Amino acid sequence: MSYVIRTHGITKAFDNNEVVSNVDMNVKRNEIYGFLGPNGAGKTTIMKMITNLLKPTSGEIEIFGERLTHSSYNVLKRMGSIIEYPAFYDHLSGAANLELHCEYMGYYSPNSVQNALEMLDLTETGNKAVRSYSLGMKQRLGLARAVLTKPELLILDEPMNGLDPAGIKYIRDLLKMLCKECGITILISSHILSEIENIADTIGIINHGKMLRELTMQEVRDMNLSYVELVAGNLKQAAYVLSEHLHINNFKIIDDKVIRIYDVATPTPELSKSLVQSDVAIESMSKKSESLEDYFIKMTTEDR
Repeated sequence: MSYVIRTHGITKAFDNNEVVSNVDMNVKRNEIYGFLGPNGAGKTTIMKMITNLLKPTSGEIEIFGERLTHSSYNVLKRMGSIIEYPAFYDHLSGAANLELHCEYMGYYSPNSVQNALEMLDLTETGNKAVRSYSLGMKQRLGLARAVLTKPELLILDEPMNGLDPAGIKYIRDLLKMLCKECGITILISSHILSEIENIADTIGIINHGKMLRELTMQEVRDMNLSYVELVAGNLKQAAYVLSEHLHINNFKIIDDKVIRIYDVATPTPELSKSLVQSDVAIESMSKKSESLEDYFIKMTTEDR
């Protein structure tokens, strides 16, 4: 299997405080890898190490099969990135900022700036000073700069920030196209888990600087994540009925009114009948499926 990014036990410490601990990451060629974790989990630090903005305290990073060193200039030319908030020369136009990027990247291709502006729907504002751009427009310009040199690898740290719903959909469709049609491998972090669920092929979940799990989205979907959500008045009695009368033990009390029943083999009419006969007041009962967000919360909660 061909990997574009592999990290081997990378660790980063600041003043003897480890913010990333022994992380192994494996990003396959021509896939979208969703990097998930709470704020402060270490996502941005790892992305900075992959782009050579920070050096690991220990461990190694491979990009395109080559060990990343302080002199890996040719490897870095093959990637585009947005790390944290994209910075520009505010007095220059969007187009001028992109032309300047081409200059210091040593990339010269006719119409590349215009094509990038068109791709990110910035044609009408390309000649305006960046100081007049909204947050969403600056985020789009950052993406235009990231794809400008036609990289083989895109590393995007929260690229949906500042975008309205229409803008988020536009970027989602663009990233899918860049991966599937242009063969660009994408590593993306986002706190909008529903968007990662819509575009990612593989996810990596990190918490407290440690990689909890890497798995494909198909593996997430194939898990037995269906459940019946019961909203009832007397949860103590409901839990007794489930365990003693129906012999169901795979359930979880979510709060003072909600139980999730993960043993979905028992038909809901039978559940309802047993609960009502035991004087459990049912407010609602519905069959649902866990989303990536549910799985993420479960993983990070268990880790905590």
